[in-house]
Amino acid sequence: MNQFSKEHISVASNASGRKMHVPVYRFKGQAPGPKVYIQSSIHGAEVQGNVVIYHLIEFLKVNPIRGEIVLVPNCNPVGTNIKSGEYTLGRFDPVNGQNWNRGYYYDESMITEFVDSLTGELSLEEIKPIFKEKMKQAIESELNKPWGIGLASRLNLQLQSLALDADIVIDLHNGPVATRHIYVPEYAKESARYFNIPHIIYIPNQFSGALDEATFCHWWTLVDKLSVKFPAQLWETPVEAFTLEMGSQEVIDFESGQYDANGILSYLNHKGFLVESDIEPDNINRYSVFLKDYKILYSQDGGIVEYKVKPGQHVNKGEVIANVLNVDELENENAVSHIYAPDDLIVILHFPSASVLCGTQLYKCFVNYTKL
Repeated sequence: MNQFSKEHISVASNASGRKMHVPVYRFKGQAPGPKVYIQSSIHGAEVQGNVVIYHLIEFLKVNPIRGEIVLVPNCNPVGTNIKSGEYTLGRFDPVNGQNWNRGYYYDESMITEFVDSLTGELSLEEIKPIFKEKMKQAIESELNKPWGIGLASRLNLQLQSLALDADIVIDLHNGPVATRHIYVPEYAKESARYFNIPHIIYIPNQFSGALDEATFCHWWTLVDKLSVKFPAQLWETPVEAFTLEMGSQEVIDFESGQYDANGILSYLNHKGFLVESDIEPDNINRYSVFLKDYKILYSQDGGIVEYKVKPGQHVNKGEVIANVLNVDELENENAVSHIYAPDDLIVILHFPSASVLCGTQLYKCFVNYTKL
């Protein structure tokens, strides 16, 4: 069976100087195979991923694998504990204001210098360990800057160090009020079919600070530059990384967690990670867009909002998707205004509160979508 180990690593320290730790669960199979890294709850209110990891651990206790998997639930204990009344406010570093999912390392100039340093016709398998060591040194250098770094960046870089050696990286998230959706690098489109997730966003080679991008942008850019320098060889990006959004934040659901765990296992089975497994993806409708067609609908005015459509719902252009109540005009015809769909769309998520300021990200939607 699989070899199991557990450790705790320190990712931060509080104002009393006490270390804050997270658990790291490792399962290693008897046969060689891919290395997998999965984390959850980098944003404090996004807790469903912890249930998914629980179900994955239950599966890994009794089912053999090839390769190794590292699981880090509740990877941001600082964010998890930032509460205001009944709400978790753990989306931003409270000291510096940085999004907890925007402090990972990426440096294209480092990749350029690395490729320029290559003189011989090496294979990708020969290049991979050298490049990983280069990234490891770069991350350690960031962590040890003489002027220091912010709390979010420090936590992110320590997690990125754990993920550095993985062939597959999966970051588990939740939206505010959302349906399941997944961010997939454009070169890995086929992999989207193996998760039980109906809404797919294809991401270009564009770094915005998140863990999936910090993973695939390094390797994607490396392969692009190798293809230019050594055009006679066939180069394929050797690493895949995804952000999975599994519904709404601030709640957990064990049955849904089992479903999402099965979807991850279906993908890992496709990648040869499971031994003699018949886990397959569900036969569901899947819709995809490129990132440019994942649109935000902002509120034009403030007010109290009734959301008329649910996440996952298909809407025609011109349909009413929200009603807005203006409490300063309750006695006249201006009391209620309507928000109309600006295009044919699929609602993916909406703002969690009925009280809305002008300029709020009210809905996020797919337009120009394609059915797989």
